[in-house]
Amino acid sequence: MFGLFDRLSRPFLRALDPEDAHGLAIRALKLMPQSRPAADAPELAVRAFGLNFPNPVGVAAGFDKNAEVPDPLLRLGFGFVEVGTVTLRPQAGNPRPRVFRLAADEGIINRMGFNNQGAAAALARLAARTREPRHGGSIAGGIVGVNIGANRDSADRVEDYVRLIDTFAPVVSYFTVNVSSPNTPGLRDLQQEKALDDLLARVVAARDAAQRRAGPAPILLKIAPDLTLSELDDVVGVARRRGVDGMIVGNTTIGRPQSLRDRDTAKEAGGLSGRPLFKLATRMLAETFVRAEGAFPLMGAGGIDSGATAIAKIKAGATLLQLYSGLTYRGIGLLPEIKAALVTAAKRGQRGSLASMIGSDSAAITAESWPV
Repeated sequence: MFGLFDRLSRPFLRALDPEDAHGLAIRALKLMPQSRPAADAPELAVRAFGLNFPNPVGVAAGFDKNAEVPDPLLRLGFGFVEVGTVTLRPQAGNPRPRVFRLAADEGIINRMGFNNQGAAAALARLAARTREPRHGGSIAGGIVGVNIGANRDSADRVEDYVRLIDTFAPVVSYFTVNVSSPNTPGLRDLQQEKALDDLLARVVAARDAAQRRAGPAPILLKIAPDLTLSELDDVVGVARRRGVDGMIVGNTTIGRPQSLRDRDTAKEAGGLSGRPLFKLATRMLAETFVRAEGAFPLMGAGGIDSGATAIAKIKAGATLLQLYSGLTYRGIGLLPEIKAALVTAAKRGQRGSLASMIGSDSAAITAESWPV
């Protein structure tokens, strides 16, 4: 039913301001019938971070900022949903317009600025969706993570992350520590080695303290694709030393590839996502994979818009995948397309699973010329 609505409404939604169109999509999801999704093929099952995912394809943060529709998204067949970015206090974000389509490139530029209703609103919704304790690290009703960030005007940004960990520990399956948005001034400075070491030490300690009352919750670190390789060395080194459970590669880019056709819209400030991000994000994913040396799994994000690009992310080093911009241009039909391609690839691989593909192209990718 929602797939039909998606196909029929997409031309109309594209005629609207991108943010208005997104708001209508959220409302439509709230009205979606409460039907169970079809069971996923066993070849798609993934265990990572101590969690059992029915399939590796999830919704990236940014789509459901306020935890309004995680369950409708799960019912559409996603393996997991990441809500947020959520900040402690409500935040209006940057002035509109702040989202821009590069239709000729199937890209999006946003400078949202962590606009959200705040932790209390998201907590109330997440607490309402499950009243049962977690079992084996999973929250009842499906895997839902929360992407957390600092308020723009916070006097102590690290303390914001610590308090958010304590707040959401009982109601989420995992945390993503977002220090890579380009739209909060100074936030990316937290990726610098000394600052990141302090942040992750305090965040992991807060998670461990909350675990005694709330159960386990993995911590993932989301990084920018714009790091230099020297900076990436430091980031992965700190992540390994502080015992994070995984990384997400990556967020939007402040770069503008030479291949962009919509040069006028490309001048807008903000982070670029969608198809133009694919090559850079996939290269950084492979670079992260070889540096992690199997210490933790990775999520691949950035430019996934087909079965082929999803498989390429896995071969670059991703255990799990996240979609957002690709859904804007391809619609919800992108999800079954990707899952079908992954099943076919798994059946061709060793032991009928995707595991043997993970990182199989990473060495070759890191030897290529840098994407421009």
